[in-house]
Parts: sequence; C-alpha cells; structure tokens
Amino acid sequence: MKLCITGGGTGGHLMIAEALVEAAVGDGHEVIFIGSSNGQDKKYFEFNSSFSHVYFLETTGVVNQKGLNKGKALLKIFLAFLKSRKILKQHKIQATYSVGGFSAAPASFATLSRFLPLFIHEQNAIVGRLNSLLKPYAKRFISAYDEASPIKGYPVKEELFKSARVREELKTIIFLGGSHGAKAINDLALSIAHKLRKKHIKIIHQAGENDFKRVKKEYEELGIEVELYAFTKKLDKLIAQADLAVSRAGASTLWELTANGVPTLFIPYPFAAGNHQYFNAKFIVDNDLGWCEQEGEKLRSKMISILKEPLKQKSEALLKYSKKNVAKKMIDDVKKVLNA
Repeated sequence: MKLCITGGGTGGHLMIAEALVEAAVGDGHEVIFIGSSNGQDKKYFEFNSSFSHVYFLETTGVVNQKGLNKGKALLKIFLAFLKSRKILKQHKIQATYSVGGFSAAPASFATLSRFLPLFIHEQNAIVGRLNSLLKPYAKRFISAYDEASPIKGYPVKEELFKSARVREELKTIIFLGGSHGAKAINDLALSIAHKLRKKHIKIIHQAGENDFKRVKKEYEELGIEVELYAFTKKLDKLIAQADLAVSRAGASTLWELTANGVPTLFIPYPFAAGNHQYFNAKFIVDNDLGWCEQEGEKLRSKMISILKEPLKQKSEALLKYSKKNVAKKMIDDVKKVLNA
C-alpha cells in the first residue's frame, strides 16, 4: 500500500503522524508526508527516515487571519493544493490519512479531488474547523472522544507502552509547556522549585523556545538544579522517567501521559480554539484519571495539594484505560477499505 500522511503545524498533530508512519512502515507499506514549511513540521520530519519522501509546502493557518492576510493564506493553500495533486499522482498514492492542523488542508482536498479515500483522525474533544468541513467526505473519522468512532483510543508511539509503569512514589516531576512553552506552567514550576528540592524531587522541565532563556536564568538565580529543555524530541523518554506531570492539555501529550501511566495536573491553554484543551482535560477528570485547574490564583495551591496525594490508584487506572496498537488498527482499517 502507498499511503500519504498529511497535517501538522504543532507537535500534537505530528505525534499522531509519527505513530502512524511507525505502524505503516512496520507493516511493509510505503508512506510519504505532506506538511507545511511553517510550524513544527520540518523540525519533526525533515530527516525522518521512516517516510520515503517528505514535502513541506508554503502554507499558514487561516482561522486567525483577517482581511488581506486571510486572502493570502487561502491563496497559499490553493497553490499547495495544486502541488499536492501532482505529488499524489507522482507517488501513485492510494489513500491519505489526515492528522489535522492547517498543514492538512492542501493534501486532504487534493486527495478528494483525485477521488482517493481520505481518512481523518481528530485529536481533540472539540472537532476542528477543517475536520468538521472534511468529515462528511471521509471514509473514516477516528476520535478517542467520540462514541461513534469505529476505532477507540488514540495513536501513541509504542515506546510509551513499553516503558509504562505504575507510579507509587513521587521522585521525579515533569513540567510540559509544549513546543512554544507556557508561561503559567513555567511560573508555577519556578514558584514551587524550592519546595520540590526540600522533598528531594527531581525536576524535568520543557520550558518552550520562547521562554527558555528567562526560565533558565531564574532557576540559576534560585540555585535549583533542573533538567531543562527548550524543545526536545525525546519526550517519550522524559515522560517515562516522571512520576507526576504538569502539562497543557493538548491531546497527544494527554494520551501519551495516559499510555505511560503518569498522573497529571492539566492546565488548559485558555485561548485554544473552542476551548478544546479544557474539554480534553475534562474527559480525563470525569473518568477520575487526573486533575485539571485553569490558570489563575488557585493554581499553586492546587499543585501543592496534589503533591500530597497518593499516585498509585490514578496511575493504575490510567494504564487500564489506555489502549494499545491504535495506530496499527488505523492502518489495518485503511487496508480493509482499499481491499473492499
């Protein structure tokens, strides 16, 4: 089978793409990637040997643009759509899997224009605008939050299941602000760093590229030893070391923490489209698998109270809830449709 994976812009979408290509190539299929020259796509896949070919087209997001900028963004998508049509034909692609994000638009529309089957994975509890538009035309629409989804669960790299364990004692905490960082999470980490040191708890912290220098300087001024990153691709290994996490509620990170059994305090990004991060986290809280607190004055006291809570029960529940081999099931489903 010759498959195209498209989408990205942010690490959350790209982690799904990474899980899917791992499953597809492991099953002997040829996979290409079509993404954007903007966002995180190049950083993830420019030198990824799993894809036979990778393409980064000139596109930007449309939703947050206004006036002339919206017109320019739509023109870029149209030009990328024409290029995507040629790429799909050149590689004799049989189906496309969209993982969402603005990067997915050109190849998704190109797939439909060539009458090829389109498969969609929606990563969030609230469906994105592009996926809402494409859903009626897709062969499958997969979502971990949708009871009607033909495949339940979320595609996560196999490595996170291999390193999964029950957390019984808090020895290491990880703060995850995402690739761009989250000031609220960074400030929270700095505000309780002395308390964590007194408890002999190791700190791992992904501060994001935008806030890295400030956070590094403040840790140095506090005299706190920390394993600090701006951006890292070895997040799965860092998650495996942690006994407790503090994180934004982007879907991929949320489900990776779930798969590995890490109890987590989720702090949703308040300006996410449709407030989808809050609803992602609410799904976890409603199933008694973790905690959620909005940015604000209560955040530090919530964090301190969590430090006193036992971890084992939530960690065991997370491991029971997560589902293995979702990416492989998604790839097998594509084969099933093509052979029907």
